[in-house]
Amino acid sequence: MQLKNMMTVDGVPVMIEGERNLLEVISKVGTIMPVFCYHSYLSIYGACRMCMVEDDRGRLLAACSTLPEEGMKIRTNTGRLRRYRKNILELLLAEHCRDCTTCGNSGKCKLQNLAAQFGIHDIRFPNSRVNLPGDASSPCIVREPGKCILCGDCVRECNEVQHVGAIDFAHRGSRATISTAFDIPLSESPCVGCGQCAVACPTGAIIVRDDTSKVWDRIDDPETFVTCEIAPAVRVGIGQELGLGDGDNAMGLIVSALHRMGFDEVYDTSTGADLTVIEEADEFVGRVQQGENIPLFTSCCPAWVQFVEKKFPEFLPNLSTARSPMSMFAAVIKEFYRDRLPEGKKRHYHVALMPCTAKKFEAKRSEFRTEDGPGTDDVITTQELIKMIRESGIVFTELEPESVDMPFGTMSGAGMIFGVTGGVTEAVLRKISSDNSRTTLAQITYTGVRGMDSVKEADIPFGDKTLKIAVVSGLGNAEAVLERIRSGEVHYDLVEVMACPGGCISGAGQPYISHRHRGKRGEGLYRADRISTIKRSQDNPLMKELYEGVMKGKVHELLHVDYVKER
Repeated sequence: MQLKNMMTVDGVPVMIEGERNLLEVISKVGTIMPVFCYHSYLSIYGACRMCMVEDDRGRLLAACSTLPEEGMKIRTNTGRLRRYRKNILELLLAEHCRDCTTCGNSGKCKLQNLAAQFGIHDIRFPNSRVNLPGDASSPCIVREPGKCILCGDCVRECNEVQHVGAIDFAHRGSRATISTAFDIPLSESPCVGCGQCAVACPTGAIIVRDDTSKVWDRIDDPETFVTCEIAPAVRVGIGQELGLGDGDNAMGLIVSALHRMGFDEVYDTSTGADLTVIEEADEFVGRVQQGENIPLFTSCCPAWVQFVEKKFPEFLPNLSTARSPMSMFAAVIKEFYRDRLPEGKKRHYHVALMPCTAKKFEAKRSEFRTEDGPGTDDVITTQELIKMIRESGIVFTELEPESVDMPFGTMSGAGMIFGVTGGVTEAVLRKISSDNSRTTLAQITYTGVRGMDSVKEADIPFGDKTLKIAVVSGLGNAEAVLERIRSGEVHYDLVEVMACPGGCISGAGQPYISHRHRGKRGEGLYRADRISTIKRSQDNPLMKELYEGVMKGKVHELLHVDYVKER
């Protein structure tokens, strides 16, 4: 008897409930299909053919691009399918770099993992890989075309999700490759360094630039004073790779690991975020009162800043002049230690531990250099820190948690939530609110700025005005909002933008997390905020010390930047 809206997968009856393709139906019976080119949030490409299934008439169907139909009977694991998939893998490996032990993606490579899963021990075909030149021109990511399998994931991520358009397919047939326009270096392309192409890449064709060797050299130099700041999102993104749950707050263990590896002082970038909240909130209120350059766009995300510079330069005056927490904090730390280096130390080297690849570019911007050099000497990502911990032989889960160092050891919960979409806006609302009661803080939580939605809107009472606010994550969504603002369709007073979907918790420098699970990391930051003694940035007693001490008379110099002036 055939029931309505039912089909059969490997002999198991399954209800069809609006699934877009066979892959979604198959997942309901607990089967994980091998795929290269399929991502649920990207368009269907159907190029790799690894997800083929066999129906009761012997037809082979691509599960990613086939609609489920009532009465359909399919098998996902027949001898014919296993031979078919092994052939595909052998053909891919025949044209692929096989230096797996030295590949930056070794252990995380989907091609490597599927070859092991299907028992590929011998390849019948000669290796016909063409040695294509790599591209290391970007300070954020490195391209290795010889490791590309032409799945198109990076192209669709760059064009469909981020709307950057830095890379695309070039040439045809056996000469097909993925390239920038006219094969120019990535650093000269529209690329903004968000690194989401590296997140999507299933092999080692696009990886995060590795700067750990430079950091190790400085740590090993006994005359160099090495400091490090840790971005909020790192603490909830590192756990899944080192024995903790994803979203668990590993801040104390990270501090302990950095001390063990040889860093002299370790701080929390949340302290820098408190500075950003104060400066950005004051700037926002001033602009609202004067009615100038509204909406105010947040400027914490360097990929977003580059996106505006390259695609919407007319909106540059709308960018906040407040530096990002990383760049503010680095400038203050460098200024503080200018004449205070510990005995025996001749130079100061400051490292920022970030979830973001674009921060590597930000650290090198001329706007943040002084006659003494850059504020942030180098940026390492969460992935690079994991590599350093493993290289050190440190068992992360057996460390004793440690606190960050003084004199920058105080931060607010408002600074901690910067790493999740909506966090900057919520922190600013806490700052401009005249009522600092617990009830008001709770009310701000429910204004609509929290959550993983790509675009959120909120109307906030402020004096005799109602502030209209938008919170956006993902550059494609940001472009759509900018077009609506440009056309006059909508008006906002404040627009928060983060380049990565979900915010910094999903930064390209973080261990990979699926879109549907990224909320765990956001909730980890909100938990840290809930147990924080200080809820608002202006209530952090360290802020008063800094404004009346090391920053006195230098606030604009240390904490602000003019992107328009630099053009």
